[in-house]
Amino acid sequence: MTEVTTDVLIQVTELAGLLASAATDVVAAERRPTVLDVRWRLGGPAGRELYAAGHIPGAVFVDLDRDLAAPPGAGGRHPLPAAADFEEAMRLAGVSDGRPVVVYDDADSTAAARAWWLLRYFGHRSVRVLDGGFRAWTAAGHPAETGDHGGHGGHGDFGARPGHLGLLDASAAAALARGGVLLDARAGERYRGESEHVDPVAGHIPGAVSAPTTENVNPDGTFRSTAELARRFAALGAADGRPVAAYCGSGVTAAHEVLALTLAGIPAGLYVGSWSNWITDPSRPVATGPAPE
Repeated sequence: MTEVTTDVLIQVTELAGLLASAATDVVAAERRPTVLDVRWRLGGPAGRELYAAGHIPGAVFVDLDRDLAAPPGAGGRHPLPAAADFEEAMRLAGVSDGRPVVVYDDADSTAAARAWWLLRYFGHRSVRVLDGGFRAWTAAGHPAETGDHGGHGGHGDFGARPGHLGLLDASAAAALARGGVLLDARAGERYRGESEHVDPVAGHIPGAVSAPTTENVNPDGTFRSTAELARRFAALGAADGRPVAAYCGSGVTAAHEVLALTLAGIPAGLYVGSWSNWITDPSRPVATGPAPE
């Protein structure tokens, strides 16, 4: 069951205030957010290297490939992690059920959205994404901490309870493409089948609508306003209560699409296996060109 809330972003000023208060006030310290650094970029540079070079003080590095996905295979390049594995990774990062979590990446929230989605899917009630990421933090003049502190934030008590957000498999994605709105979050040239540098087959799921996530954010990586996002998705057909879901190459940028839809007040599911799972079955149809079919 999809739970929709617009309280998914936190601004740099608010996060800085929370961290400063926690450093001087015992009560505030008890509610200090667990901050997770989820910097990752397809093809590099390595997120851990970026973390060591500078991160928000007290943040714990979370590896997207290791902690936010199961090993690649028939389920895709970034399959849904098993509940027990995700729970262990989050506990090692210091995540607890009763403490808020803030996740961030470089700027555009693509990787951070994956962590946000997984934490919400597995039942954490208070997860927010730092709007503008680490770039916004440093641009505002806030200090960065250097060094690699082992990637452990202590011993959290988070309990993974799956099912709190909408999850689709390939069959459900195909059905939704016919009876609702299935958004393809990849770049337009990959959707059209003109260029495919990651997966062995180019194209898109028949019936899916091209909706690159780059259009969800401003040039500085912060999200566009809720009104702008609502207009964008309405133009793509996501309006009037129609069922909506998103997919991408491996379920990472599609989580960003779901986050943007959430900001716009539109409940949406995620086909977590995405294109890299779809093409593992040669009997599934493939469309190319600019039209959905």
